[in-house]
Amino acid sequence: MAAAWPSFLRGGAFLRNRAAVMRQDSLWAHAFRPLARRLGLEDAWILSFCGYNNRRVRNAFGGHRARRVLILLPHCIQMARCKAGILDELEACYDCGLCPVGDYMNAALLNRWEGRIFNRSHKAYRDAREYRPDLIVAVSCTDRLLKGLTKLPEIPSYVIPLALPHGMCVDTDFNVPHLLAAMESLVEPRRPHGEVQPLRREGIA
Repeated sequence: MAAAWPSFLRGGAFLRNRAAVMRQDSLWAHAFRPLARRLGLEDAWILSFCGYNNRRVRNAFGGHRARRVLILLPHCIQMARCKAGILDELEACYDCGLCPVGDYMNAALLNRWEGRIFNRSHKAYRDAREYRPDLIVAVSCTDRLLKGLTKLPEIPSYVIPLALPHGMCVDTDFNVPHLLAAMESLVEPRRPHGEVQPLRREGIA
């Protein structure tokens, strides 16, 4: 039955057949989306699909953690008025505490994570395919999370939704402790020996 219905695959079988699983699952995810939209439940529907995906990813990496991981973040987590050039260099962040970029930057430096901040989805997809990670951990709005899961069906992805206190694409926020917990449970640690000091720059957003 599992061979006939890829959606039932778990663990190693899920990872080996990831592309087929996601192609099939995306069919019913998109098929029920118009109905969810008419009922005013579109975001809830997408988030439930993302949660279902995340449970299977946690199960798949429960026995062995991923070694080659790529974190994908949207540029809109940076304050709109901030002039720090974090798209070119994450360490350009002022770490002023006014947006989540500083908290992520310090965690990434401490744990030696590989991450990217993008202003276009197609650039994120291209870099992910070129990097060829064992796992993607992605933060985005609900619509882009669903799009990413279906655009990159071959790469296991753990997804975290954005909070939109000011609307789409402006001064967004996300749960940094959720990201930290996901990396802790899914990824082989790469933290170097000794104490690593967080980067501090002069300035404010």
